[in-house]
Amino acid sequence: MYYATIKKHDVANGVGVRVSLFVSGCTHRCKGCFNAEAWDFSYGSPYTEETEREVLEAADKSYIAGLSLLGGEPFEPQNQRALLPLLRKFRARFPQKDVWCYTGYTLDKDLRPGGRAYCEATEEMLSLLDVAVDGEFVEAQKDLKLRFRGSSNQRIIDVPRTLAAGEVRLWKEGCY
Repeated sequence: MYYATIKKHDVANGVGVRVSLFVSGCTHRCKGCFNAEAWDFSYGSPYTEETEREVLEAADKSYIAGLSLLGGEPFEPQNQRALLPLLRKFRARFPQKDVWCYTGYTLDKDLRPGGRAYCEATEEMLSLLDVAVDGEFVEAQKDLKLRFRGSSNQRIIDVPRTLAAGEVRLWKEGCY
């Protein structure tokens, strides 16, 4: 896997100050994407053990609320496989911090068995998330007033509640 950038003090992609990892590779190719250069799976730098250490060290500050995964597309199957070890380590080291993931795939369709992005890593990856912002960016539904998402079709999902209920439960501000 390659990654585009690591933002060590991000306040736009989840609640609080966060560490955000922008992975490379995306097959959605949404019109109007803010990060189109990251569609290329080889864009940026190779993701290595040193990259993982850098993310974890950046998160090891009391003012960091959590980790956000963006792209590109974190749920491209090859990216899921590379991100899973990071998520395991993050959860073990920072159980009090939350994890957000932005994906153009839909949790209840594309990330379920038989879905177009489902692979052997998907269920465990989902189990390690707190919030998923799902759905492709739709330029015709772009709304700059929305928090934490770019277009009104995108949902902010409470992943643990969704997995427990077996149906999508939207995130409510202040839950984490």
